[in-house]
Amino acid sequence: MPKRQLKGKIVSNKMQKTVVVEVESVKENSLYKKQFKMHKNYKAHTEEGKYQIGDIVTIEECQPISKDKRWQVVEEISKN
Repeated sequence: MPKRQLKGKIVSNKMQKTVVVEVESVKENSLYKKQFKMHKNYKAHTEEGKYQIGDIVTIEECQPISKDKRWQVVEEISKN
């Protein structure tokens, strides 16, 4: 089974080897058909501290690294 990959924006890089990535999705109300945006924050592992707030990155599922970390940064799509 392939690992899930998500694209999001870094909102925090204050921890060592960890960044917080906000992933935005668009949902639709089933009754009224109105679309609305939702977001969720994921803690992602990164060995090097080269990512800054506002960078767009791709994260991928991995084995649990800590209590909250189950994702790792795969690539940087664009810099802030």
